Amino acid sequence: MSKQKAILSWVLFFLVITGVSFFLTSWMIPKESGRLEQTVSKQTKATNQKKTIHYVAIGDSLTQGVGDETKQGGFVSLVADKIKDNYQLKAVHAQNEGVAGERSDQILKRINQNTSLQKEISQADFLTATFGGNDLLKVIEKNFLSLSVKKIEKSETAYQKNSEALLARLRELNPTAPIYVLGIYNPFYLNFSEITALQTVVDNWNDATEQVVKEQKNMYFIPINDLLYKGLNSQVGVTKSTTSDSQSSSSAATSNSIENNALYEGDKFHPNSIGYQIMAKAVRNELIATKSHWLIKE
Repeated sequence: MSKQKAILSWVLFFLVITGVSFFLTSWMIPKESGRLEQTVSKQTKATNQKKTIHYVAIGDSLTQGVGDETKQGGFVSLVADKIKDNYQLKAVHAQNEGVAGERSDQILKRINQNTSLQKEISQADFLTATFGGNDLLKVIEKNFLSLSVKKIEKSETAYQKNSEALLARLRELNPTAPIYVLGIYNPFYLNFSEITALQTVVDNWNDATEQVVKEQKNMYFIPINDLLYKGLNSQVGVTKSTTSDSQSSSSAATSNSIENNALYEGDKFHPNSIGYQIMAKAVRNELIATKSHWLIKE
C-alpha cells in the first residue's frame, strides 16, 4: 500500500510540474512575441521614414531671423535642429529665404524672378512662410495718428489678394509639400496699449491670412500673436527703470517703462532669441501633428 502511495505521489508531482511548465511557457511566449512585434513595428516605422529632409523657409525678416542675438537664423534653424533630433534624421537641410522688409507682393515677385529659388521650393519636403507684417506696417505708418479699424479694412482686402497669389504660387511650384504659414503679432501692445484699435487690426489681419490658408490644400496657419504680444508666458513684459539728467534740477529723473521680454531690445519690434524659441516651438508642434505629410515616404 505504501508503494502505491509512493507511485501516486510521483504521478501527482509529475502532473503538477508539467502543468506549471505549460503555464509558464504559455505565459512567456506571447509576451516575447509581443516584444518581437513591437521591435518589427519600430523597424518598419524607421524604414518608412525619410532619412533627410529638405526644408525651405520663405518670407520676411521673421524668417531671416532679425533680432536673434545668437545669429543662428531665428526660428528656422531651431525648427531644423529639433526635427532632426526628434526623428533621428541624418540631416535637415534648411534653406532660409527670408528677406527683411519685404511685403507679400515683393516676396512673390522675388520668387517669380529667381529660378533657383523656384527649384528649391519645388523640391522641399515642407515649407514655412512669414509675411504680412510689412504690409500692415506700411498701412499703420500712413495712418498712425488717426488709426482706425475702418481705414485698415480697405487695405486688408488688397493684402488678402496678395497673400492669396503668393500662396497659390507656392502651391503651384510644390503641389504636395505641407506649407506652414505663421501669423503676425502686435509688437506695440505694451508701450501703446491705449491704442486698442491696433490689436483689433492685428487680429483682423491674421484672420484674413488664415482664411486664405484654409482655402489651400495641405496648408496650415500658425498663430503667434498670443504667444508674443504680452511677452514670455504672457507675463506682460518686464519693468525697466531708466534715469535721465534733468536740466532744471541737479537731481536725476527716474522713470519706469514696460518692455516686452520676447522682443529684441535693439528695435523693440523683432523677436529676440527667446521670441524665436517660442515661434519655433509653435512650428515644431504643428510639424509633429502633421508628420505623415512630410516625414513618411510615399
